Amino acid sequence: MKKPDKDKPWTWIKYRDGLCDGCSSGCCTMPVEIKGEDLVRLGLVTIDELEVSARKVAKRLIKEGFLTSYREGTGNFMLSQRPNDDCYFLDAKTRLCTVYEKRPGVCRKFPEIGPKPGYCPAFRK
Repeated sequence: MKKPDKDKPWTWIKYRDGLCDGCSSGCCTMPVEIKGEDLVRLGLVTIDELEVSARKVAKRLIKEGFLTSYREGTGNFMLSQRPNDDCYFLDAKTRLCTVYEKRPGVCRKFPEIGPKPGYCPAFRK
């Protein structure tokens, strides 16, 4: 069986309990669009900072390397990825999330939401 391709959802595996155990974190190599509340949960900003100017927050976090962009129309921020497409918060050795308890809402809800709800680009380590 071929390894699922994160960029080709038709190759993904139907999610089932336990699928994440022993996986190489394929979902953590996908672009992650987050909300301001996620930045607050991650401890990167305060609610007050966001209320004053989300644009200034985005500019600072882009400069610090946490974000790549901000879409003012939607209020969404794009999390940075490493050159190999890994999430900024994914540990390269363990393949585990370093902010799991504080992870963004979209990560908490995956694979319920995403390009192919109910499926994931899982593959074994």
